[in-house]
Amino acid sequence: MRRCLWLAMLFSNAVQAEEAPAAPTLTTTVTAASQYVSRGIRQTWGHPALQVGVDYVHPSGLIAGTWASNVSDKFVEQGKVEWDLYAGYSATAGDIGYSVVLYEYLYPGAKVSFNDTTFNYTELSLGLTYKAAYIKYNYTVSPHFFGIRDGRGTGYLDVGLNLDLGEGYTLNLHAGDAHVGGPGNDIWDWRDVKAGVTKTLQDGWSVAGAVTRGKGATNVYRDYTNGVPDAAGKLAFSNAEKTTFVVSVAKTF
Repeated sequence: MRRCLWLAMLFSNAVQAEEAPAAPTLTTTVTAASQYVSRGIRQTWGHPALQVGVDYVHPSGLIAGTWASNVSDKFVEQGKVEWDLYAGYSATAGDIGYSVVLYEYLYPGAKVSFNDTTFNYTELSLGLTYKAAYIKYNYTVSPHFFGIRDGRGTGYLDVGLNLDLGEGYTLNLHAGDAHVGGPGNDIWDWRDVKAGVTKTLQDGWSVAGAVTRGKGATNVYRDYTNGVPDAAGKLAFSNAEKTTFVVSVAKTF
């Protein structure tokens, strides 16, 4: 469930490719974060995250890439890593950008033990930007969504703004609204917001800070547990949706 500044960077790369179409671009970004929060939900149980992404942009508009982060097995049962793959197309027309991207989210070894459902799922993403603003809609096309059976049709609306403040600073604003598909699965619906600032430094370095907050339709995220007792027979609980301040340092090669 990777949710970073990917969309803004993608369209930026597309514009650069359009202006200088001589060769494709391949970039690698390594990020160290105080924790991993995806769509307002804390994935690493409050612990730090190390993340690596590789992005390919062709002047024709074809794009592809991969991204990975550690996750907590207290959040993703039997899982330690989220590994994302994507491919699609993006282009610009004046101030307007658009994209169609297929994402595959993989959680090697992770499985919900009581119903034998994996956490892997597939999303089709449609994106549109206008200057600094963007809107994106992700639709789950796989049978299940993140360990939730019969979650096909899950939708996530992502709207936001990545506003250039000058001198290397970018204001990052985001709001999300998720509706989980399938009968009875609406208990997993949630919304989230984020406000932050990214500072671009020299030689591919950047630093960022953001406040995030999720809000579930029920208390399933506020009193989250994967349902698996530890060696002492106790269940681990966490407020996965609570207000969280995340700081990160990234290096792009």
